[in-house]
Formats: sequence, structure tokens, C-alpha cells
Amino acid sequence: MRDLEVYQLALEAAMEIFEISRGFPKEEIYSLTDQIRRSSRSVCVNLAEGWRRRRYKAVFVNKLTDAEQEAAETQTWLEFTLRCKYINNEMFKMLDEKYEHIFAKLITMERKADTFCKAV
Repeated sequence: MRDLEVYQLALEAAMEIFEISRGFPKEEIYSLTDQIRRSSRSVCVNLAEGWRRRRYKAVFVNKLTDAEQEAAETQTWLEFTLRCKYINNEMFKMLDEKYEHIFAKLITMERKADTFCKAV
């Protein structure tokens, strides 16, 4: 699972978000900071859970869908960070594009679920 490119991308993005969120205002610690860290990390967590349960195609696909939802939530939180001026437009674009790339990989995995779910 750690060899999957999508997992590596999601982990890298989550760590980047962790680093930039360290500079968010203290009043955001229990709202924006906590939420964006949680959703970005959940992409990896759902991938890991799905990977371990891939002998059941429906569960595997469901976890990929959960990962997509968490990625979408992260993109929404990123938009809030941009509008609150906690990150600049360049940082937003870079992270947003990363999540679009993650989406593409997750969707491809979902479409090809049979190839991942064979004789585990």
C-alpha cells in the first residue's frame, strides 16, 4: 500500500498541509486547523483501510469513495484558508492541483477495482 503512488501523493499533501497549518492563527486551532489536518490525513487512512480489505471489492471501492470525499473536503478547507489569507494563491493552486491529481488516481483505481481485488 505504501508503494501506491496515490498514497504517497496523499501523504505528501497532508504533510504539506500540516506544515503550512502550523502558521495559522491560534484562534483557528480547534476549527480550520484541526479540520484541514483531519481531512487531509483521512485520505491516506481510507486508502490504507481499503487496501487491507481489498479481498472484498465493494468495501475496497467504498473506501476509495471515502478517500475521494475526504480529498474534496480538504479542497474546500484549502479554499477557506485562501479566502482567509492564511495561504497565498500560488500555494492554493499547487495544493489544489495535487488533490485533483489524487482524485484522478482514485477514480482510476475505482474503475479498475477488479485488478486490485484479485486473489489477495
